Amino acid sequence: MILPIVGNVSYSITLDPTVWIFDDRKILLEEAFTTGQETKKENKLEKAAERFNNEVVGQYSKPPVNRSISKMEGKEFLKNSYVMPIKDFIRNAEIKSTAKHAILKVENDKSNIQISLEELENGYLQFSRDGKPLKDDGPVYFYYNDGSNKDNPIKNIKKIEIN
Repeated sequence: MILPIVGNVSYSITLDPTVWIFDDRKILLEEAFTTGQETKKENKLEKAAERFNNEVVGQYSKPPVNRSISKMEGKEFLKNSYVMPIKDFIRNAEIKSTAKHAILKVENDKSNIQISLEELENGYLQFSRDGKPLKDDGPVYFYYNDGSNKDNPIKNIKKIEIN
């Protein structure tokens, strides 16, 4: 149930999608592809304000504290399907400038999928269906940012290789 990101990167990393259910960056699957341009602009402004607060104001305040999850939130986590934007993980791996594309390695290497680095960075990984990990055909599914494969995600991804 792990997903390595390897290849032409500065840092090979291993992701554990089973813990993402507690990550604040997760998005409901139903909401991942319905956001409009106005919402994206608002999100960029919110992120810029948050960055400013963390860098400038944060120097003079207490460090953040992990908030606990309420019982109600816990029940919601166990009912919904979620995706995780992959952008932060790709940035942490630091793709080298010589990299040209990514290969989504699927089970048994029968039908590996080559995608652009931009498609990878802007994509989503589904890690939960109805609150449960994707054990049978996971550990993750890949969705393009535009939702073009919403009804037919890339399944059985075992490794992401940057070439």
